[in-house]
Amino acid sequence: MECYHLAQKAVPDLLEHLKKIAPVYAPHQKGEKSYSFERVTHASEVVLDYNRTMLSLKKFFLPPTERLLQYSIQKQNVVEEEIKPEKRIFFGVHSYDMQAVLRLDHNMIEGHPEPNYILRRQDAIFIGISFEPDDYHFSRSVGIRVEEMEGFDLFLNKVDTNYYLFILNKEGSDLLKGFQKLKAVKDIVRFERNFKNKLKYHYNRIPEVFQHVYHSEVWQKVAERCVGCGTCNLMCPTCYCFDVMDDVALDVKSGERRRQWDGCMLTPFAEVAGGENFRDKYEQRTRHRVYRKFKYITDQEGVPWCVGCGRCTAFCPAGISLTDIVNNLIQDYENQQYAKTGVVA
Repeated sequence: MECYHLAQKAVPDLLEHLKKIAPVYAPHQKGEKSYSFERVTHASEVVLDYNRTMLSLKKFFLPPTERLLQYSIQKQNVVEEEIKPEKRIFFGVHSYDMQAVLRLDHNMIEGHPEPNYILRRQDAIFIGISFEPDDYHFSRSVGIRVEEMEGFDLFLNKVDTNYYLFILNKEGSDLLKGFQKLKAVKDIVRFERNFKNKLKYHYNRIPEVFQHVYHSEVWQKVAERCVGCGTCNLMCPTCYCFDVMDDVALDVKSGERRRQWDGCMLTPFAEVAGGENFRDKYEQRTRHRVYRKFKYITDQEGVPWCVGCGRCTAFCPAGISLTDIVNNLIQDYENQQYAKTGVVA
């Protein structure tokens, strides 16, 4: 692994260099406090010291809404949307968002591959960057370090006001050909960022907890505050559920089929014919959502499907904290074990 010193003042030059290779997408400020990955037109608009974007990179590979096909009864034809692979560079990506993409890869490629996702994803290039954890980040608690470099081609680790630039593979090396503003680093300074927000247990122990808290009172307590808006689903970088619907023209002679993001916290998600709903209560929906992140898929893959980005907590209008839910469930589990054995787990 090669490492170079990159001065902060040289970052705009690096962005301009990369723009000559492929379209570059990087964090931009939106409003007073929000950030969004947008295509770079001017390097001066890129913000690298950000906490999190409102939506993750998922929006580029699995769009919030997309047309799948158009059909016409008059012409007796069906025309599917054509998706062409596009080389794109995603610059300034946090480690938890890269890990979220890798988890989406598993969901969308394993078993029954989803072709639209695969086509959009296949030529993506990722350049990571370190971050300072805020009150909502807890990615370290789910096994993702700030400096986790898996999946990246290049990685920028901020040291003081400048950066270490790590070249992680041949693709990353090729990106820097012709860029001269780098100086080799001999002695790399390594340090850990401090996380204020933490899960009480190591993530390997959490599936065991979830074997004992299915009927916990914690779910009802959370439900008393939940408004069922689905923000936690729609903001989550590893949620991938969608709904498919047909929109028919008023003359009933043509129409289109589209899909859009859906989420298990929304009322219609588990509705069936006749108006029945398999999860009509908020506590049932909350439990299903959290089990999907820490139990169901984790039992199969060995890692949490939550990446600790903190979006669901930061943007929840009711102020519900995912770490509080899990830590309260851990406390419930410990109380159960103490009642049985007289020993705290």
